[in-house]
Amino acid sequence: MTYRIVVFVLGLIVAAYWMRVVRMARKARQKTGRAANFLPPEPIGRLLRVLWIPVVTIWIVHPFVTSIAFPRTTILRPLAASMWLAIPAVLAAGLCFWATRVCWRTMGKNWRMGIDPSEQNSLVLAGPYAFVRHPIYALSQAMFFASAVALPSPLMIIACLLHISLLQWEARREEAHLSRVHGDEYRDYCSRVRRFIPVPHRA
Repeated sequence: MTYRIVVFVLGLIVAAYWMRVVRMARKARQKTGRAANFLPPEPIGRLLRVLWIPVVTIWIVHPFVTSIAFPRTTILRPLAASMWLAIPAVLAAGLCFWATRVCWRTMGKNWRMGIDPSEQNSLVLAGPYAFVRHPIYALSQAMFFASAVALPSPLMIIACLLHISLLQWEARREEAHLSRVHGDEYRDYCSRVRRFIPVPHRA
């Protein structure tokens, strides 16, 4: 197995992840007339999408570009093409994808990608959400980090840092929204469960 094949597998995992997201958004639109806030109605959410789309595009396309034609351009060329790092990193990315599917199933019809101030969905506090407030975001950050370890080009590292920063921002925005909608019930939940790390807060 060559490094290019390992990176190609990474590309397949990331592409499958985002194809699943698009499929769920389309399914939600068919059922409810709304695409699960794929394009949020609020201005800041739309701004986040404008920033996110290039980042996600890099995440999907870069592994395929590297696997087909190993890049010579400095910003695209991996700083270290190490099989010892790439293989476990790709396996970790695949595990993150599998775990995210568990989170999606747990959320069911309540799954959303952004904030709609006019919407009020049920709180999901079971399954992975009993351990962290944002398991999907936590896994997405871990999955991108694993991708950057497997393919540590300057461009992928920059995209990874932007992705993590945007998810950190979005998580806090969602918490403020849920606190307004669900009040003390959600604030009590936040006092007991951490944002990304699966360790309950101590009293």
